[in-house]
Amino acid sequence: MRWKSTALVLIFAAALAGCNDTLESATYDSPKVSNKIQQPLPARLVAEIQKKGMSRNAPIMLRIFKEEGVLEVWKAKTNNRFDKVVEYDICAWSGRLGPKVKEGDRQAPEGFYPLTPYHLNPNSKYFLAINTGFPNRFDQANGRNGSNLMIHGACSSSGCYSMTDAQILEIYAFARDAFKGGQQSIQLQAFPFRMTAENMARHRHSQHYDFWKTLKVGYDNFEVTKRPPDVNVCEKKYVFNQLTADGKGFNAQAACPPMSTPPALEMALASYNKEYDRNYAKALNKFDGKIWYDPSEAERKALVADLRKSRSHDLAFAPTGSALAAGKLLDIDDANPTAVASATSAPAAINQLTAKPPAAGATTTAVATVAGTVQTAAPVAIAPSAPTAAPAGIASASAAPIAPVTPAAPSAAPAQTTATAQAGQSVVPVPQPNPQMAETTVAEAPVKKKPFWKLW
Repeated sequence: MRWKSTALVLIFAAALAGCNDTLESATYDSPKVSNKIQQPLPARLVAEIQKKGMSRNAPIMLRIFKEEGVLEVWKAKTNNRFDKVVEYDICAWSGRLGPKVKEGDRQAPEGFYPLTPYHLNPNSKYFLAINTGFPNRFDQANGRNGSNLMIHGACSSSGCYSMTDAQILEIYAFARDAFKGGQQSIQLQAFPFRMTAENMARHRHSQHYDFWKTLKVGYDNFEVTKRPPDVNVCEKKYVFNQLTADGKGFNAQAACPPMSTPPALEMALASYNKEYDRNYAKALNKFDGKIWYDPSEAERKALVADLRKSRSHDLAFAPTGSALAAGKLLDIDDANPTAVASATSAPAAINQLTAKPPAAGATTTAVATVAGTVQTAAPVAIAPSAPTAAPAGIASASAAPIAPVTPAAPSAAPAQTTATAQAGQSVVPVPQPNPQMAETTVAEAPVKKKPFWKLW
């Protein structure tokens, strides 16, 4: 009876722990499994899937938020709407907030990436890996280039999203099971942060703000429908959930064809954006005269220096801390007077601030997160700043091409389709070159031989 009681206590403790894996609770040693490629999901995740009324092989979606350092796994319910099953703290990601532009810039991708079975790499040098598919059609159309950008194990990154081996074992199993269930393409959504009104207002001075506004249209579509949006590219811009006349296709480099949005989705997005506008106006007042300092990779690593020292025997172990925790909300006039004075605009000022950390003694405001929002300390008396542009969140894909600044009508969300898998499918294909690369060839400048951590 004693062992039964002990077992019940352990099961109860595991249930209380939930399905979220943090860096503090993570296991960093490689799991001892006989077959990592076919390792089933652990009992706690199977129970969570069953509790939410999902099939084990139902389609999934992956969502990443850089600033928080979080990777979420969402799974389809029987009504084809998705619900979050688990989230993981990303052990390491390199660079700063903002998209990857070129090979060697150490930036991790941001955008919407379709993952197929051939993006799975069971033979990775970093335990297991999933190729992000960078560059996608949008990246190629905009001249962005890079290779071997992964979600992998080993907790070491140079442009990748690196997890612990135990985490990637589970993420890989989610993808494998979804492909076995017939899902043809898993959508990876990689965002700089949760694209709430408050976060958009906090980052409004960033040089990447116009690009982030286009990502927010896709973010909004998912928040409204809880279905991965149908993603296309035309005029070098993302468009989401758009239906074309006469079945015309999309060309990433060409003009957008005539497009339309189903009325039901248009109404839902209009209601969503109405609430967003109210919240954005409040956030502008809250952050008036403020500018967000996006920390460097070195500053994020400093937050987890003790963790790194605890595994000094593992030379490849290189965790990075949260950009939200390492960042600072500064008075725009006092943050770095020399840099701000020489800058011709707020984005130019933030560029100078990110190029050189603020001087010692600069006025700062501590930032904490509560339920995904940013909380600032007591207000500081500051001079009012000039009003900013209209909120980004109200822009949606429409019949007119997406413009980074001009608000447009919302977009349509057709249901996600899946294919039926062959019975007994169990073989994981060997990874092939990114299928998206066949569409457009991007000329790349010669690069030096990659260090070992850039390889699969």
